[in-house]
Amino acid sequence: MNAAPMTLSPPSSQNRTRPVRLAPVAWAIVLLSAAGAQAQAQAQAVPQPAAVADADAGALSPVVVSAERTGGGVWRGAASVDVVDGEELREGQAQVNLSESLGRVPGLVIRNRQNYAQDLQISVRGYGARATFGVRGVRLFVDGIPASAPDGSGQVANFPLGGADRIEVVRGPMAALYGSSSGGALLLYTEEGQHPAQWRTGMVAGSDGLWRLSTQATGKTGAPKEPGWSYALDVSRFETDGTRPQSAADRTNANLKLSRPHEGGRTVLVFNQHSSFALDPQGLERKDLDSGVFKTDPGAINFNTRKSVAQTQLGLAFEQALGGGHKLELMGYGGQRQLMQYQSIPLTSQAGANNVGSSGGVIDLDRDYWGWNARWRNARDWQGGRLSLSAGLASDHQSDVRKGFENFTGTSANPTAIGVQGKLRRDEVNRAQTMDPYVQAEWRTQDLTLMVGVRQTQTEYESSDRFLGNGDDSDRKTFQATLPVVGVRWQWSPALQAFASVGKGYEIPTLNEVAYRTDKVSGFNTQLNAARSTSAEFGLRGRAERLGWTATVFDIRTDDEIVVQNNSGGRATFQNAGRTQRQGLELSGDWRHGPVSLVSALTWMQAEYRDAFLTCARVGCPVAFPRVPVSAGNRLPGLPIQQVFVQAAWDTGWLGSRVVFETRHAGRVMVNDLNSDSAAGHTLFNLGVHFKQDRGDWTLREFIRVDNLTDRRHVGSVIVNDGNFRFFEPGPGRKLLLGLEAQRRF
Repeated sequence: MNAAPMTLSPPSSQNRTRPVRLAPVAWAIVLLSAAGAQAQAQAQAVPQPAAVADADAGALSPVVVSAERTGGGVWRGAASVDVVDGEELREGQAQVNLSESLGRVPGLVIRNRQNYAQDLQISVRGYGARATFGVRGVRLFVDGIPASAPDGSGQVANFPLGGADRIEVVRGPMAALYGSSSGGALLLYTEEGQHPAQWRTGMVAGSDGLWRLSTQATGKTGAPKEPGWSYALDVSRFETDGTRPQSAADRTNANLKLSRPHEGGRTVLVFNQHSSFALDPQGLERKDLDSGVFKTDPGAINFNTRKSVAQTQLGLAFEQALGGGHKLELMGYGGQRQLMQYQSIPLTSQAGANNVGSSGGVIDLDRDYWGWNARWRNARDWQGGRLSLSAGLASDHQSDVRKGFENFTGTSANPTAIGVQGKLRRDEVNRAQTMDPYVQAEWRTQDLTLMVGVRQTQTEYESSDRFLGNGDDSDRKTFQATLPVVGVRWQWSPALQAFASVGKGYEIPTLNEVAYRTDKVSGFNTQLNAARSTSAEFGLRGRAERLGWTATVFDIRTDDEIVVQNNSGGRATFQNAGRTQRQGLELSGDWRHGPVSLVSALTWMQAEYRDAFLTCARVGCPVAFPRVPVSAGNRLPGLPIQQVFVQAAWDTGWLGSRVVFETRHAGRVMVNDLNSDSAAGHTLFNLGVHFKQDRGDWTLREFIRVDNLTDRRHVGSVIVNDGNFRFFEPGPGRKLLLGLEAQRRF
């Protein structure tokens, strides 16, 4: 699009989303309240055994994780699980993005695109790397409530980092127990209110007009011996001018958790609200990247590319001991999400006889979603160990009213304005729902853990076309699979143990990925199948007085890998490419001696296509007949071969100060399946100084942080298989960040 800029729509009410509706939430709460009340009335008042109660988050935990947490991970589990606690997430950080603090987790690639219209780029052992926006192939949860839709797509912008108690990162075969598209799982749990009550508030300011304000309040009503409701509130506001033109953004989050114990159980209510507005700078071509200037493609500015989101959800969890080690857990949630996005699709790609299937350059999405999880658990002593059993049924639903509009008014040859909402080009209702029964068992002694689980997953897609000017594109498709996993952990000595697991994985295409057929029509691509994988891992864990470490090797073999077939004119079509293989090594360590500590994580991974296939390599490539071969042995794009994180810290003892020095290295990354270009590897150095003063009931914290000390030019992330060759999203140069927080105990 080379036309001169036309009339642009300002950031007005047109860019914001509509009020939130909560009808699905109300029904979920009514149904679960009735079920919970009946279960409580029938329950025998038998306390839950302490060993089990301390091992998991009850009804707020998506699956059973009954293992001792120590250091940065799980010591007695048969799976790869790393735990990053809330203090580590917040200390000396802006508390805006997960990428700030999760570099210490091996096997996890998490990149800040510096583009808040597209969210973070997250992959676990290679799963999710193809996502050009949002998160794919990795399941997300906040207090047990899915932040991923039934089709596997998700976003982490609503994660309440300021009020987080911890984040658990699950990798390997056991992640399949979270359902389809679970190559890994990120689970955030918020703080619990305790006595005494606490209040803290903080602010951060930095380069590029960045600032954040947040407030947290936690506590309990009633007396310590007769507690009432426990509460935890987190509210935050963030704004930035962005690192490039057309990259300003703002975000507001609010999260409230209320819980109340009753004899043999508890009830938990969770409320979350998120709203954001972000301009979209898009990616850069190689020539613009190499210019050394923080540019933005003219099309993004001409069309005023932007996205606004509003989301509200409510969840209710109930758990009740039933006697004899039995326990009932119920969880339900519902919410509503609206999204409005303006893209820079060329006018000629939207209008004309050859583009009757185009959905335009404006996306208007209105989503209702809800779900529930009902689970029985039993824990007892058996054969000299502890046996934990669970069985349940989980169901998630989404209903998307999706409209598409032209991003101009007038005609494509003579537009009166661009970057505005024009004629309707798409109007359909897309639905996805899952119904997953699952069973899991774990037997654990001091020296041995055996875990086995199976989840049967079924996802139904249905599309009802309400825009019939280009034909009826209504269709439906069902994906289903049985996912067994088995794991073992054996302890050779109190300081050394080994673990291994193997299982089946299953990644379904998202609703967005099945939206277009390969014959250049907008109907469902019913020929696109789910990717099926077999995953195995073997690892060692060690711990001593000052040291904890892990070493894990893994092998993942996938059939029917989902890849891009064509990506042009604002529309991407997908196909199954055959077999891929991911093999890797993960190392992590945590060493502490007096005032000095060292945390490190290393990931090496070779991810490649084992079968050749055909794709398109240019705009205008015949959609139904891709002609360019992708060779067997090509690397999967979006994934560095190696990634290293090292953090050294020194508690100086002067004014409660702590000096932190970080090194982050990422290897070379291919930008597309053809491996025709790549982003070079880079190493960044970050330095921070933190201060802490305790003054009676008050605690003050301050920090100063400089990221990218050497002002290294680098590519922060890549847009995989971009059809316009705008693959590169430049990382920021040297940045300064200042923070202040005050905390009061009552």
